[in-house]
Formats: sequence, C-alpha cells, structure tokens
Amino acid sequence: SKNELPFMTEQTKISFDNTQYAFAAKSNSELRKAGFLFNIMGKPWLVNAALRITPLAIKWHIPFTKTLIRKTIFQQFVGGEDLNETAKVADKLEKYKVQVILDYGVEGKEGEDNFEHARDEFKKVIDYASTQPNIPFMSVKVTGFARFSLLEKMDDVMHKASGTLMKRYLAAVESLSAGEKEEWHKVRLRMQQLCEEGDKKNVGVLIDAEETWIQDPVDALTILMMDIFNKQKAVIYNTIQLYRHDRLQFLKDSYAAAAERNFILGAKLVRGAYMEKERNRAADMNYPSPIQPDKETCDRDYNNAIEFCITHLDKISVIVASHNEYSNLYTTRLLDEKGLPHNHPNVHFSQLYGMSDNITFNLAISGCSVSKYLPFGPIKDVIPYLMRRAQENSSVSGQTGRELVLIKNEIKRRKI
Repeated sequence: SKNELPFMTEQTKISFDNTQYAFAAKSNSELRKAGFLFNIMGKPWLVNAALRITPLAIKWHIPFTKTLIRKTIFQQFVGGEDLNETAKVADKLEKYKVQVILDYGVEGKEGEDNFEHARDEFKKVIDYASTQPNIPFMSVKVTGFARFSLLEKMDDVMHKASGTLMKRYLAAVESLSAGEKEEWHKVRLRMQQLCEEGDKKNVGVLIDAEETWIQDPVDALTILMMDIFNKQKAVIYNTIQLYRHDRLQFLKDSYAAAAERNFILGAKLVRGAYMEKERNRAADMNYPSPIQPDKETCDRDYNNAIEFCITHLDKISVIVASHNEYSNLYTTRLLDEKGLPHNHPNVHFSQLYGMSDNITFNLAISGCSVSKYLPFGPIKDVIPYLMRRAQENSSVSGQTGRELVLIKNEIKRRKI
C-alpha cells in the first residue's frame, strides 16, 4: 500500500559507514585499544609469530601470558571466562538492541568425562539464555561431546557410500563395532538432550560447522534432530559453510528433506572458518580441494543461498552470519522486494563479537533482528578460537583495513 512505501524506503537507507552508531557502545579508551589491536593484526609476520608462541606459552605456564592475552585479544573477541563475566557484555549489547548468540568455547577435549562435562555446560548455557530476553540462541560444537576420530571414521564410510545423506549415515552406523555403536549412541543422546532443553526453554540451538572430513555425520545428526524438534518452529540450526563448493546444493537438498518430512529447516549461513587447513590437507592427501576456487565464486554462492532462503521462508528460518557488507544489504533488499519486514521472524543477522560493529549496530538501529556471536570460557580453552580470529584478520587484509579505517574515522569524529 501507499502508506508503507515511505517506511520501506527509509529502511533501505541502511549505511554501514555510520561510525557513531557502530561504536556507540565503546568508550574512548576501548576504541583506541581496538585500533591498536587491529593495527597489530594487520601485520601478518607478527600474527604468525604469536600463533606459534601463544599456545606454547599457555602450555608452559609462562608468567603474564594469560594477563597479556586477557587484556588484548581475549577482551576484544570473547565475552568472559564464565557466564557471570559474559552477562555484563550481553547486558551492554542489549542497550543497543543487539542480541547475543552464546558460545561455550570448548573444543578439542577428548574422553567420556570431558564429553559429559561439555554436555552439562551446554545445558547450563541454554538454561541461562532462557532467562535473558536478548539471548535467543546458543551455539554447540559436536566435537565438544564426540570423539574426533569416531566422527572421522563415520565420515569416511559416508563419503564412500552412495545414496542420500541418511542412507549413507545408516551405512556408517552399521560399519561401527559394537563398542563404537554404543559410543555413538551416547553422542546422539547428548545431542538430543541439548536439543530437548533448547526446545523446552525456547532457545535456538546452532550446530557449528566442522572440518569437511568429519562434517557428514554432523550434518546427518543435525537433520535427524530437526526432524524431531523443528516441526512447529526452528529450534535446531545447521551451519552451512559456503566457501565449500558443494554447500549451495546441500542447502537445497536439506530444504527438500524439510519439505518431504514436514519440518522447518534452520540454516545458519557462513562463509567458513577452516580454509587454509582444508586446502593444505587436500594438497597433502592428494584429493580435490573442497574449497571454492576463488572469492567471487564463494560470494556468488553465499548470496544465492541467501536468495534461496528468503524465497522459501515458509519452510526455512535463516541466520545470515556474515561480515560481508554487500551480503547483509542484499538480504534487506530482498526482504524489501518481497514486501517483508526487516525483522521477519524467520530472518536473523549475526556477526562475531569484536568484529564488524559497523554492520551489527547499524542493522540493529534500522530494526533488524541482529546478534553478536559471543564466545566465553577459560582462556586456555578459547585459545583455538582466538587463534582463528587472529589468523582470519591477518589473512583477510581487507577486513582488518576496513575495521581500522572505521575506528580512525570515529576517533576523528569524537576528536580524541
């Protein structure tokens, strides 16, 4: 109708250059500290040295290592060491209409006791999130409660088998020994307990993506959970890494499964987190790289995935988890074209805490449903996550450069 047009025109005027909104939550000293940090991350030689030294320094308990990490990279990218510390960050974000995806940053710990502990911690996160109005989601890594080599074995069988994802999954389960079947049953049970908790407490459970050589069983398990819990609304979300050349098709196949089984597909769209690792492994083991040949192809698939989801919002609930300004604007434009509100209940936006505040805060002020992905956990446990953030910012020079320009512009605007 005519009345709606001016409102929609206003909405499309989202600008990611507005630094006043972008850094409204940062004090002058926090802003300067962020500038200093991104400046360092713009020097790859320094980052590479730190990537080698830091894990060893933590392992050897070298004095002041944790203090240095806490005061710099930890403070920039992590909510805190526990839920109490993290709650302060979440409360601060809420003042700016920014929501939170909570992520208990445990990964790489093996053994049944650790897996049970991780399950219990994930449950605590769900319970806490359910009491907070601005924490609609939490994030889970299956490697937090499943043995890596078991996932690897199953993936290998699934990779060699033919047929649908579920047929290949059943073949993989059949191939396990009696002991391994029992172990896998426990993994599935842990996953189901978390999904049940999320369903009961009305908190969305986002299943993180893993490396390609363990991803197939994670995908199968996630779709099995969606088939149980996503009948009325999206509770469970799978993470789809579009830097893989096969994932756009996987998204479409997942949608077909959702339509056939009558559940809502929860899809969190990301570009990806393991690019160098994936390429190196493919080269070392002499198999075709699963990664897109170039950035343009990755961007094209990502934006096509957004379009596919927005076209099928009757059966898809999508989280556009992107630091790419065009992809975020493109989503809002597609919504405008379809006459849908930017805060459509099946569309959510998200960026990592400590990065791309210009996107998050400007989306929030324009009325979009947007969150920060906020990891927390003891420093020693979140080191792998922090190393990825440092590596990501040093290898994507455009990202670091963009962050620095925006911070400098805001410092200039504030005259500090």
